[in-house]
Amino acid sequence: MKFSLIIGAVLGLTAVILGAFGAHGLKHVLDAGALDTFEIAVRYQMYHALAILLIGALSPVASKAWLIRAAIGFIAGVVLFSGSLYLLIFTGQKWLGPITPLGGLCLMVGWGFTVIALTKGADQGADKNANKGAGNHE
Repeated sequence: MKFSLIIGAVLGLTAVILGAFGAHGLKHVLDAGALDTFEIAVRYQMYHALAILLIGALSPVASKAWLIRAAIGFIAGVVLFSGSLYLLIFTGQKWLGPITPLGGLCLMVGWGFTVIALTKGADQGADKNANKGAGNHE
């Protein structure tokens, strides 16, 4: 789960950098609509950077297999949702527009997998089960 902590931190860092860039460097370059779109991309990137950090923190109480799936959903979602919006703003390529909802779908799937991971609870490894039964054989 260390990987998700690193990815979450990197996405959070880049969201802050991009947010500052948007607030200070793009104000006079982009029109109001494009700037709003840029802010939405940054906001969703930050929300899901925090969600990916949460995935790393949830590993003691949730299914690791489902948490990994959730992290993949969040990462794919940020790349497709925020990434397509960034590219759309800076390149003007309209064909990128339909990619954005796919990213949103990935984000939703990530949240759904998080719910499943929490519902299933922590993985029960062989060591945990062996330790539980060890005290009963005295």
